[in-house]
Amino acid sequence: MTAQAKVAVLKTKAESVLEDYQHLMQLADFDKHLDPTKTTILKDNISWHFPFPGANTTPWQLEGTILALQKGGFKDISCVQNKTVVTNAFKGEDLNNYLPLFKKYNIPVLYNFKPEDMTWIKYEPKAKMLVLDKIFPEGIYIPEYFFNKNIIHLPTVKCHIYTTTTGAMKNAFGGLLNTHRHYTHSWIHETLVDLLAIQKEIHSGLFAVMDGTTAGNGPGPRTMIPVIKDYLLASNDQVAIDAIAAKMMGFDPLTIPYIKLAHEAGLGVGDPREIEIVGADISRESWGFRVGDNGASRVGDLMWFGPMKQFQKLFFHTPLVNVFVLGSEVYHDYLRWPNLDRRIFETWLNNSEWGKLFQEYTVHPVGAK
Repeated sequence: MTAQAKVAVLKTKAESVLEDYQHLMQLADFDKHLDPTKTTILKDNISWHFPFPGANTTPWQLEGTILALQKGGFKDISCVQNKTVVTNAFKGEDLNNYLPLFKKYNIPVLYNFKPEDMTWIKYEPKAKMLVLDKIFPEGIYIPEYFFNKNIIHLPTVKCHIYTTTTGAMKNAFGGLLNTHRHYTHSWIHETLVDLLAIQKEIHSGLFAVMDGTTAGNGPGPRTMIPVIKDYLLASNDQVAIDAIAAKMMGFDPLTIPYIKLAHEAGLGVGDPREIEIVGADISRESWGFRVGDNGASRVGDLMWFGPMKQFQKLFFHTPLVNVFVLGSEVYHDYLRWPNLDRRIFETWLNNSEWGKLFQEYTVHPVGAK
């Protein structure tokens, strides 16, 4: 069978990870899928502004990607940040040690929620939308800055309470949709497929570089169990890289709706049997990850997918949404982080090779943050 997609996968270690990222991108033919004459947007993934292992783009993932681009002749590189109801982009890029890299490599950072950085314009997709045109009947608005530029998504290998896994396709969610994107949660799988169709129309090149040095098991993308796996993945096919990451975590990719729908729509390859793996032999990788649930997600299950779904316009399209925003912030930042997750982070920081590497990127002592 001739493979319809290619995903590069490498096993790595802390002392060689920057070189491995550059080799990874070459294996995945990044220079064939991105236009060096265009601006290349780095879209990092800050699932939580606190530096919880497995939740966010790693500094070595960011640096390795920048090095590969610069050595490949890509001169115009920028980074775009977004905010969510539970993350602060400015805090996130500081606590996750991105700021020294932006300065070192002269990477300008733009924020899609700052009017001086980005204008949102109405876009009429050529592809038939599954849900976005119904969720936003007044029009689909996306950042004008994204048009005719390359984009590289920088997700991690982890589970997600609402989509089972999260990766390259989910990473477009924060960049392309504004702060009203919570309107889409009841139709999140279809939304991700619509966003991939839009990306294929507006970008000059599309690529993903995924970090699995520490992967996230459990009810992610924040409240997880970090598991050291030492893997890196890259591909131009957003569906294929998510499928392979899902398979490595122990899931059947075609049982995950966003992967299956995108595969059936011809937006990428979601069947691992049709994907060429280059680099490492991952035929025996199946980690047995399980999503599970947590207190915050139970509320979401009730409101977005359960019996209260019919009332979501009342709760999420009115100022009442601020009650849920506050509840999420209290749960994650004032209960989980100080009482549990900070200790998990500090154990990883002091007892793993990846935690020790993270400290090499740190400008301020962790205790000072």
